[in-house]
Amino acid sequence: MSGHSKWHNIQAKKGKADAARGRIFTKLGREISVAAKGNPNPETNSKLADAIAKAKANNMPNDNIQRCIKKAAGELGNVNFETLVYEGYGVGGSALIISTLTDNKNRTAGDVRSTLSKCGGELGSTGCVSYMFTNKGLLVVERTLDLDEDTVTEYAIEAGADDIVVQDDVFEIFTDPAAFSDVRKFLEGKGIEFLEAEVRMIPQNKITLSDENVEKFVKLLDKLEELDDVQDVYHNVDLPEDEEDEE
Repeated sequence: MSGHSKWHNIQAKKGKADAARGRIFTKLGREISVAAKGNPNPETNSKLADAIAKAKANNMPNDNIQRCIKKAAGELGNVNFETLVYEGYGVGGSALIISTLTDNKNRTAGDVRSTLSKCGGELGSTGCVSYMFTNKGLLVVERTLDLDEDTVTEYAIEAGADDIVVQDDVFEIFTDPAAFSDVRKFLEGKGIEFLEAEVRMIPQNKITLSDENVEKFVKLLDKLEELDDVQDVYHNVDLPEDEEDEE
């Protein structure tokens, strides 16, 4: 019986991970398609090239990426998506920035507001929490025997990065958003692959929640990320590693 339960838990966790991966690919696909609209050539469209790099860092298959680029000229031809950013609060005084890509802002605003309120949060006004974050380009590189600290630091400085943070298993390279594409291209030219590659909102300080509030907050993140129009959710909560993995 215990063996069956263990198998069931593994399958349930795998099912959740597969579903999350499917949602991520869908969102990344929309981002690629919107970026490709009007210019499907990543060599001359830096926004598309950045979207592709982000997708590859999330292990999105190349066939999927190419289909999304082709989709831009087809069914998205007459659809106008716009990026809308919402700010708000979660449990325990946590701060949230929710980036969306939508063709119906009334629907999206309603969905975000409803999800926040159902999970103990609330929608705030523009600027209410964004001052707590810094917009930065982030490139995360796996630390390996072939890629040591000196080499990556030298490459990052030469590429024009702002900062490099050395962790036990990865290097985090930070850039000005305007320099992100150039730094990424330079490092790619050196044969470097990324675990993460995107411009994102990074909290200046993180807060710690009680165990009860962590559980509520993770549920809120899950519900927000399940919304079709939500592309990214940034927050200032220091989540335990296992909760980060569940995300």
